[in-house]
Amino acid sequence: MRFSTETHIPGNSGTLNFLTPLVKDLQVLSSVTLIGLLLAIAFLIKEEHAKFLPEAIRIRNLAVIPAAAWLMSSLGVLFVELANLLATPISESFDPVVIRSFITQTALGKSYAINILAAILVLLLTPRMKRTTGAIFGLIFTFIGVLAPVFQSHSSSSGNHGLAIGSLLIHVVAISLWVGGIIALILINKSERALSLPRFSALALWSAIAVCTSGAVNAWTRLNFKEAWNSQYANLVIYKIFLSAILIFIGATHRKYLMKKMHESKQVYQLLVVEIVVMILAISVGAWLSTSAPPQLRNPRNIDVAESIAGSPMLPAPSFKNILITYVPDAAFIGLLIFITALYIRGVVILAKRGDKWPVGRTVSFALAVAATDFATSGGLGAYAHFAFSYHMVAHMVLGMIAPIGFVLSAPITLALRTLPIGRTHEERGIRGTLISFLHSKYFQVLSNPVVALSIFDGSLFLLYMTPLFGNLMQTHSGHLFMNIHFLLAGALFFHVIVGIDPSPKRVPHIVRIIVLFAAMSIHAFFSIALLSATTLLDGGYFASLQRPWSLDLLADQNAGGAVGWAMGEIPILIALVATFIQWVREDRKESKRIDRAEDRAAAMGEDDDLAKYNKYLASLQRLDERPEN
Repeated sequence: MRFSTETHIPGNSGTLNFLTPLVKDLQVLSSVTLIGLLLAIAFLIKEEHAKFLPEAIRIRNLAVIPAAAWLMSSLGVLFVELANLLATPISESFDPVVIRSFITQTALGKSYAINILAAILVLLLTPRMKRTTGAIFGLIFTFIGVLAPVFQSHSSSSGNHGLAIGSLLIHVVAISLWVGGIIALILINKSERALSLPRFSALALWSAIAVCTSGAVNAWTRLNFKEAWNSQYANLVIYKIFLSAILIFIGATHRKYLMKKMHESKQVYQLLVVEIVVMILAISVGAWLSTSAPPQLRNPRNIDVAESIAGSPMLPAPSFKNILITYVPDAAFIGLLIFITALYIRGVVILAKRGDKWPVGRTVSFALAVAATDFATSGGLGAYAHFAFSYHMVAHMVLGMIAPIGFVLSAPITLALRTLPIGRTHEERGIRGTLISFLHSKYFQVLSNPVVALSIFDGSLFLLYMTPLFGNLMQTHSGHLFMNIHFLLAGALFFHVIVGIDPSPKRVPHIVRIIVLFAAMSIHAFFSIALLSATTLLDGGYFASLQRPWSLDLLADQNAGGAVGWAMGEIPILIALVATFIQWVREDRKESKRIDRAEDRAAAMGEDDDLAKYNKYLASLQRLDERPEN
């Protein structure tokens, strides 16, 4: 089965041309509405110990409608896009054989399948939700479904793939939270609206900044030449910028009403209605843009094989200078790093305003971890990781072993627990309570078990590299993003268990940590030796398809990656081992000082200390044994 690469075939029927924007607009509107309602249930509407109150139950029941509409419109998008690609009437797109071929053989079809599966899961989950935890999971699944097709949008064909796709991902997430939240505020009752507005106002501000910034970056990647600004696509972008400016103005007015006229619910409601109308217009323009191909140069440059596969042009032969100065931005990771950095700085500022000091060393550790992560994803190391296995392995080690130690030693959980807002009432769990609940949950207790953390940390190496999974993930931007996030989270979990200074419901004994570290060292060495001695390539032909002009011996490069992994993997584990010994010695000192203080206190009060009491207890047992039997 062959599929066209065009989204709109000139010869298609008028019915299909009418249905295509209709089902896409319905899909966007329903998914955004669903996101807003789930957001309201999870974080805006008042709850009682994470359990739904009557208003949350009403909104949950209401959320079933957009969930069903999202599923039906997603199916509609699948059928109309399939008809567009095949240049056939829509009736022929209902053929099960054609559908199966589309969703199993094409990247676009697979993304639509993920979208539909997510819609089915959320539709089944929504009416069964009873706690805010269920709404949070529903929100996550909804975003997975919404974002899956983004990787196959027109941005994926842009010259700077990582910048275009990443900025679009941020744009979709931010505008979904912004617009969805406004829709939810309109639908909830007056008392809950007044309670939710202050919390949503902060979220709306962050979302507005993200929407404008990511939209500008994404537009630049498509309109980076003079002739492009004379196209219809550019006109739509300008129109959307104009609508965004109106939204920011309304948002500023909204905050004014929030601060000065909160009691006038009618004015606030009218403002929300106007804002949502403008937002729907902006989203409609965005949906129109997603179905319109961006303008092309009259004399387009030649795209080499490497750029068509890896998303960026082939880089020159690696050298210290090239690795140091090369920067190929991955907007998704840059946005994530900016977000967590802003949260961390905000937490430190909150503590400073209270008069509490946050250790400078922790802030420095966080900054170094962010810098290392950026270098391994967007910097020279991350750029060359797309073109050579050896540099991929170096980036892997940085993301999985070096950056996580910095994040763990910066104590982000402690900072969050000290600065996150508590519930608005004594019965409400709130955001801080949600984090505490997660840390004490059975799920986190299982994850933080040293054996489980070690299995994820080292076991995933064999699952990834010794199976076809590695070659498959290297082929797509979503695969690269998934691997990088996995490396970072797996390393953070492992080192949190071993050297973490954040609170944990169950501390692992130091002797167990040392045993786990020696086990990790042995497993990692075994994996590296397997790479060093491998006689076949593990990438499924990915690096050969790039046709790079340097480092032509792919097997030697792979073996070099094994050597790099061995060397770079052992050093952080040795550092963690030393840190564990130091922590053990410090805790023993603290315990000794605690015992000494208890003895001094007991002596001052004329009482026996614990040791003396224990000795008396043993003496009493001895006297009982020595008592003659009658």
